Amino acid sequence: MVDIASLAIKLALAYALSPLLISFPSTLQERKIWKSSLLPSLSLFGALKVYLFNVVWMSGALISSLFLFPKFIIGKFMGFKVLKDAHMAERYLGMLCHVIFVGNKVVINGKENLPPSDDESIPAPIYVANHCSQVDLAVVYFLRRRFCWISKQSVKFLPGVGLLLQLNEHVFIQRTGKNRKSVSSLFEKSNMSIQSGSPMFFFPQGTRRMQGRLSFKDGAYILAVDNKTQIIPVSINIPLSCWNSLYPLCLLWGKSVDSVVLTVHKPIHFEEGMDKETLKKLSYDAIFSVIPLIGEETKELKKDK
Repeated sequence: MVDIASLAIKLALAYALSPLLISFPSTLQERKIWKSSLLPSLSLFGALKVYLFNVVWMSGALISSLFLFPKFIIGKFMGFKVLKDAHMAERYLGMLCHVIFVGNKVVINGKENLPPSDDESIPAPIYVANHCSQVDLAVVYFLRRRFCWISKQSVKFLPGVGLLLQLNEHVFIQRTGKNRKSVSSLFEKSNMSIQSGSPMFFFPQGTRRMQGRLSFKDGAYILAVDNKTQIIPVSINIPLSCWNSLYPLCLLWGKSVDSVVLTVHKPIHFEEGMDKETLKKLSYDAIFSVIPLIGEETKELKKDK
């Protein structure tokens, strides 16, 4: 007869240790970004930092979600949610990972352009930013604003991360290319989030890219037009040495590293007569106005393969 208790312990242990295995594919994905001849290749030390970045992120999310889950269950019966707690766990975990593996300082320009931290306006604003690296996912939490991501359904099964994102009510969709059901689900769930007062954060490039400038996809801008809400463009400028630097070891001999710079641009307010193409161009021009161009501008991903 199978020892249920022993099996449960083994499964729990396997789940707890799974970040050690699952972090390898994430490291390989990041390595691909830096394989361009225009960029410094990811060093062995850099790859190790990417790997540990993912391990700490997933493990921290697992611990946080386990602490929050009992409160979530009680809230189901008592009528309250754990959104604020879940987002704070996300925020400080992202900031911690950045400080440990990337840099101990983030420069934020244009803080005055951010909506107030207690802003509960409906419809909620939409943040859009360029997407360079896994660093983006941690550094945007330094803005200290609550927002929801668009994530594919499979992310739900990532150790810790999936549960924490669900507790924070992020938007999950089944990505099946241009499948109409997938697209419909994206807009339906995103509209619900914006109309409930939860800002959305989009990387309209659709993929991570350090060199070149990919054209923006329509999703965020269709939502902005449909909800008549403002767009807040954010530029993320990541130093080319972000992974390969000897940080944090270099702190031992007093050497500093280049900081990631976030630039929050003036909000683009929706006005009657604006369409998605207008909003897209305004945000594209704002975001890339402060980011140096590496290589040629690439309008479509397929042209840059």
